[in-house]
Amino acid sequence: MSERKHNKTKNQEVSSEDEQELFEKVVHINRCAKVVKGGRRFSFAALVVVGDQQGNVGFGYGKAQMVPDAIRKGTDQAKKAMAPVSISGDTIPHPILGTYDGGKVLLRPARPGTGIIAGGGVRAVLEAAGVKNVLSKSLGSNNQLSVVTATLNGLSQLRTADQISNIRGEEVSGPAFTQISKTEEQVVVEEPAEANS
Repeated sequence: MSERKHNKTKNQEVSSEDEQELFEKVVHINRCAKVVKGGRRFSFAALVVVGDQQGNVGFGYGKAQMVPDAIRKGTDQAKKAMAPVSISGDTIPHPILGTYDGGKVLLRPARPGTGIIAGGGVRAVLEAAGVKNVLSKSLGSNNQLSVVTATLNGLSQLRTADQISNIRGEEVSGPAFTQISKTEEQVVVEEPAEANS
């Protein structure tokens, strides 16, 4: 019996080491009341966003009788739903309008130093994806679930200039601030050589 318990803890340690550090954020907790004969019964729903801040992001919606259980379920669901999104450096490759249900979210690339100009659910999704400079505007519903899903819908539609070039078979370039120029790459390579001489 003690050997089984020991093996279980060993397996849990190995899995936690393999799993990289993920960014988790609880966007919204909803309390739902059910009226019964003796009064009201409350249950909770938690909207959680999870990402590795390197282009993978997902969200989950967990429901339970207690808040910590709802958050745990939402986090597990979000980890399973993680999907890659295309980002160019610290920003997104091009403007996009994401829609889902009543939610509409406009995302636009921004120059370095701008930061994440977004609120609530949109900010959580962009931070989890690893975007550092972006402009956004929520145009539709204020429902957090719709806004988060619309943001993910927009991010999933993004394609980098390289991906579009491969599809079309011709050279396509995006805005200058979304890509590293060849002159900057040469300067970075040449600097160490000058330091040695």
